Parts: sequence; structure tokens; C-alpha cells
Amino acid sequence: MLNVNGTWHMFFEILSLLDHKGKIGWATSSDGLHWDYQRLVIDEPFHLSYPYVFEWQGEYYMVPESWEANGIRLYRADRFPDRWTFVGNLLEGFFLDVSLFRYQERWYFFAETNPEHCFDTLRLYCADELMGPWHEHPASPILQGDPQRARPAGRVRVEGDVSGSLSGKGRVIRFAQGCQPDYGINVRAFEVMELTPTRYREQEISQSPLFAPSGTGWNRNGMHHLDAHLLSNGAWLACVDGWSKV
Repeated sequence: MLNVNGTWHMFFEILSLLDHKGKIGWATSSDGLHWDYQRLVIDEPFHLSYPYVFEWQGEYYMVPESWEANGIRLYRADRFPDRWTFVGNLLEGFFLDVSLFRYQERWYFFAETNPEHCFDTLRLYCADELMGPWHEHPASPILQGDPQRARPAGRVRVEGDVSGSLSGKGRVIRFAQGCQPDYGINVRAFEVMELTPTRYREQEISQSPLFAPSGTGWNRNGMHHLDAHLLSNGAWLACVDGWSKV
């Protein structure tokens, strides 16, 4: 989600029954609670999901998951929110659920990178500029063989430095999907305790997991995504994902 000029915009995967590939859809809301579906905004011949949308220097960007295209594709809004243009690949290769954030004058992203299991290897990359060049962080891989903590689960929270300014270090929190015994069981949260160009250290927060299966309804079997926004009145508004076996 993004709030632009008082309107909430939500971007999400729509799975097409015609070609069984994901497309990126768009909906709007005035209050974040009641939504109106608008239309598809990105439709490619390959699968798209996990539309990671953010603003930087007055422009709006999106990095959807595009593993079938063998790369991390960056799109820019020529006309936000409904007209997007492919800018280029940040990196080529197999990457799932790429989650970007800016911290202390640098860009970073987390991504799942194991093509065999798709949920147990977390890597960290960094760059001085959004378009790169991107390099794997010296402390990466952060996790290997860990299906409970590796796969990203939503927007990285950088609290106290949310605009990318240099006013302070901020507090970085990443979210992860618990993927055992099934994909997308719950959402766990980890605070980044140390992040420099050469070092990385994190710690799971005490409230983790934040979400878990409810046992009934739309999220009976799992919850696997979180995008949380702090409102001006101190309350939180978040969109989440859930699933239920039919």
C-alpha cells in the first residue's frame, strides 16, 4: 500500500485462470478499510507477484517478483498509479520476494534465492544507487537451510528514517514467512541490530510471530504477508495476506 494525496493505493497479485500466471492489480480506498478494485496495471507474459511499491525522490517505483524472467525488474510510474514502465533489471538470476529499503545513504534488499526449495535461503544485497551496481553483502547469505525465518514477508520497516533521510540511523525491522510444514504459515519479525557495509546482525522481536493461522475462514491455514503503515494519529494500518485450503 501507499497513501498519496489522501488516497490509499493497494497493489497485489491477481492469478489469471487463463494462463495461470500472476498479474499486478490495483485498488483504492479513502479510509484503508473499504476498497474499490480498479484494474490490472502490469501484465507481462511471465508470472508476477509480490509488488513492492515505494517512493523515492518524487518518483514511484515497483519491484514485483519476476523469477520467470530471471531477474529483478524495476518499474517506474509514468503516471501513478496506473501506468508503469519497465526501467531495467537490478540483477539477473533467481530471486523471490525482493524487499528493498534505504538506510544510512545506501540501498539494501533481502531476497529468497534457493530455486530448489524457495523458502530457506535469505541473501542481502547493497548498492549506493537504486539502479546499482548491486553487490552481495559480505555477511550474506544471512540464512541457509532455515524455512522458518528466511523468505521475506513484506515491506521492511525503517522507523525513524522512513523517508531515506540521514537524520538518524532508524530502527530496521524485517518480516519473514514461516514456511514449515507448509508455505506461508505465519509472519515473524526480526530487528536488525547491526547493519554496516561489512556487518549484519539481527534478533527476533519478543512479539514474534505477529500472525498465525486462525483455524477458520480466509486465513484458516496460514498468513504470510504484512505491509504496516504508521498513521499520523499514532494508530497502525496494515494489509495482510492469508490462505485456506479448500
